Amino acid sequence: MTFVIDNIIKSPEDKRDYRGLILDNKLRVLIISDPKTDKSAAALSVNIGYLSDPWELPGLAHFLEHMLFLGTEKYPSENEYNKFLSEHSGSSNAYTSAEHTTYYFDVAPEHLKDGLDRFAQFFVAPLFTEDATEREVNAVNSEHEKNLANDSWRLAQLEQSSSIEGHPYTKFGTGNKDTLETIPKSKGIDVRQELLKFHKTYYSSNIMSLVILGKDPLDELQETAENLFGPIVNKNVDLPKWPGNPFGPEQLTKKGLAVPIKDWRSLTVTFPIPDFRKHYKAGAGRYLSHLIGHESSGSLLSALKQRGWSNQLNAGGRRFARDMTFFVISVDLTEKGLEHTDDIVDLIFQYINMLRKEGPKEWIFNEFSEIAKMNFRFKDKEMPRSYAVNLVDNLLDYPIDEVLTGHYLVSEWKPELIEQLLSKLTPENCRVGIVSKKFDEIADQSEKWYGTKYKLESILPELLSKWRNCQPSEELRLPKENEFIPSSFDLFPNEKTESKHPTVIHETPFVRVWYKKDEEFLLPKANLIFELTSPFSYLDPLRVNYTNIYLSLVHDALTEYTYDAILTSLKGDVSCIRYGLVVTIKGFHDKQKNLLAKVLDTLVNLEVDEERYEIFKECHIRSLKNFAAEQPHSHALHYEMACLSEKAWVKTDLLEATKYLTFEGLKNFIPQFFSMVHVESLIHGNANKDAALKLVEVVEGKLIKKTQPLLPPHLLRFRDIRLDDGCSYVYEVTNATHKSSCVDMYLQCPQQSTEHNMLLELFVQIATEPCFNILRTKEQLGYIVSMSISRSQASQGLRILVQSYKHPALVDHRIEHFLHEMKSCIESMSEEEFERHKQALAVHRLEKPKKMSTLTQQYWYEISCQQYCFDRDNIEVAFLKTLTKEDLQQFYQNYISGSGKSRRKLTVHVLSTAEGGAGAAEVELEESTPPEGVVESMKIEDICTFKSSQGCFPFLRPYSHHRPQGSKAKL
Repeated sequence: MTFVIDNIIKSPEDKRDYRGLILDNKLRVLIISDPKTDKSAAALSVNIGYLSDPWELPGLAHFLEHMLFLGTEKYPSENEYNKFLSEHSGSSNAYTSAEHTTYYFDVAPEHLKDGLDRFAQFFVAPLFTEDATEREVNAVNSEHEKNLANDSWRLAQLEQSSSIEGHPYTKFGTGNKDTLETIPKSKGIDVRQELLKFHKTYYSSNIMSLVILGKDPLDELQETAENLFGPIVNKNVDLPKWPGNPFGPEQLTKKGLAVPIKDWRSLTVTFPIPDFRKHYKAGAGRYLSHLIGHESSGSLLSALKQRGWSNQLNAGGRRFARDMTFFVISVDLTEKGLEHTDDIVDLIFQYINMLRKEGPKEWIFNEFSEIAKMNFRFKDKEMPRSYAVNLVDNLLDYPIDEVLTGHYLVSEWKPELIEQLLSKLTPENCRVGIVSKKFDEIADQSEKWYGTKYKLESILPELLSKWRNCQPSEELRLPKENEFIPSSFDLFPNEKTESKHPTVIHETPFVRVWYKKDEEFLLPKANLIFELTSPFSYLDPLRVNYTNIYLSLVHDALTEYTYDAILTSLKGDVSCIRYGLVVTIKGFHDKQKNLLAKVLDTLVNLEVDEERYEIFKECHIRSLKNFAAEQPHSHALHYEMACLSEKAWVKTDLLEATKYLTFEGLKNFIPQFFSMVHVESLIHGNANKDAALKLVEVVEGKLIKKTQPLLPPHLLRFRDIRLDDGCSYVYEVTNATHKSSCVDMYLQCPQQSTEHNMLLELFVQIATEPCFNILRTKEQLGYIVSMSISRSQASQGLRILVQSYKHPALVDHRIEHFLHEMKSCIESMSEEEFERHKQALAVHRLEKPKKMSTLTQQYWYEISCQQYCFDRDNIEVAFLKTLTKEDLQQFYQNYISGSGKSRRKLTVHVLSTAEGGAGAAEVELEESTPPEGVVESMKIEDICTFKSSQGCFPFLRPYSHHRPQGSKAKL
């Protein structure tokens, strides 16, 4: 009989209904009824991960995660699950961690039960066919190879591999072709049988948790859960017991010097600590994270920045698995900081010793406890799929009635736990890791799985003694009380004249203000966006560099002031776009005016310190150089943008211009930037018109005296390149870091319009699942296979991206063959299936934003692209309903088919020249041919020359006459 828990603790603002269940088979379930949801979701977590892999089969748990998607006894077709979700506005994914394997999906609410039926069979009767097993190992291998040159993966595995030999912590969780095929075969191990054995042994209902979010009442959701997931067998599995801390005396008091792929510098101090999960209400780890990670005046980071050693710091607990928990303090390193690593560790221990001396402070605990309560009460509603995933592991970690609050709220003041944790933060109980290219010459070891070069050395006893006995510097102190905690959560009353969409409430030659009061989310929050357009921002590569360095200096100057605001979920940010800067303020409305004033004052009156300038100039140059080590698909998208935009500076342009950077040049650039500015803004949320206009007064007061208005031509966006009908171009670049190559195929479609927007989206809706099924699952071209829509100012097109170990020329041909097959796929499609796809697209487009920030971004998109079609989804879905299969066939024939006369193709090939890559000298190119009728591509030798031979799309006509007027606006 099902055990029911109805007293789930939730926020007073949360209108959803919750119920906890423990089924007969001991499966822990949380069901959520949300009658207003337009998307349902589910997630199931198995409390087994790669730590349970057999030693002889690294990656088996992860491999099993891949295999569960490829057919069950009830639904044997490999793509049945994904095809069903695709046709019903759904999506799915999964991941494997140290001791969890989590599967999840979302779908249109009326199809939740059918989706759950297919989903449940993963855990009842999977097939693991021999053919799929042989193929899918390539996907696992591609996933691993994608990460081979990723420093985060490399350093994480290095830490694990350098722990106690034979400890489960050392395991390699991803797996590859060697561990899952080559080596097992040589030892006579049948991997398919091992998959079945692993599933039979560990996939037991008593160590699983399930979250279902749907539109139906709780009783109906409970019945569905019982009927579909009750058949999962309870094997009464006992959770594996781990030997505890993976770092013994031989691994502690060690300093590891690691060589990264990118030019990256960092220092990390790691302390093994007890697993305090059972004391989650006391939040001892969170207390210390709050203080050591603080960024205000008197903080550890502030002291590091004053010395010019570091710019960023993170501190906090990391629970890797049961009885494997660490407290980690990480800082980035400047060039100067790299020469003072021992001093940085000394400063860290000075701060820790200051905390010991001060002792735990109840007022600090109470403050962040109250902030946590406030954030929980008014937290934004999440996307159903994300919400299910975030909660499903909580079912295994907290009492069911606290599944929503367990990781949010702290309520028990236990200073003795804080002191116990502090007692573990000692030099004798730490490991120090330093990352820098500088260590390449002295590194004498290589990590087994990723090949990371490193050197491990003991920390000298006298240095340990110095750190242990260091006295805190006077500059280190506890933070002050947080002045950004809101004092008012009142909502402004609605006004009778409220419009359904944003309206202009203020316009001058200098600024235009769009305003929309929130009437949907009813939270005491607002989102403010101010775009500062300046013609100097993207004028040339030198000024682009100055803009980025200036932005870093602004962030640096704001850190101490804004950190307290961030703790209260009030965030102020400044970001770069091609047209200037964007200032964003979002969160609780109560103190937004103060934060906005500070951000703008810093922007306009920044006093640039030459030493800080040199630090951030070096960071910027290093970032540009590191682009060479980015993933091949990042390179492909970068060069696609460069080929298709009227004006675009590529990374090499920016890097070349850095030789002309000077301190005086930056100081001259800042007033130049503000000498000509137009402000386009949106105020959305809990604000009335008077409050909105007072915020605008802050902007005008800070900026208007320093600038002159822009003319209308200054406010035009860059245009998009229009490719010629019937053309086919290829731009080729190389990547020497990653073994994978990449193909980014872009088929340009007609200029954006209601008709062509919907035809393109409908084609992508229909073709995305077959694209993944054919190119990834069946042909195993690579781990990253995607189909998407690429849209810019006026242009749009179909993008197919494949990152593959195969040569781009071959992959290009395989994509063309897939597109050729789509003709018969559409032709043979029944009207019923065609209508299902139309409905799935309609459901997706009409899905309501779950967060106010999402709706704000939808409004801002229309404003920033100067279209102002705030009802776009309803307008376009109404047109979608009129489309016929013949309309789509004609669209396909004109713009997608290889023989289409109006087809316009641009492909970027990124060829790997790394060892083992498709472009390496020892690799032979496989022969392949495209389908009949596909035009041979013309090679682009120079992007600028290419663009000069093409035309540009005209600007789209706005849906309303609201183009920014600048100096032509009426006073």
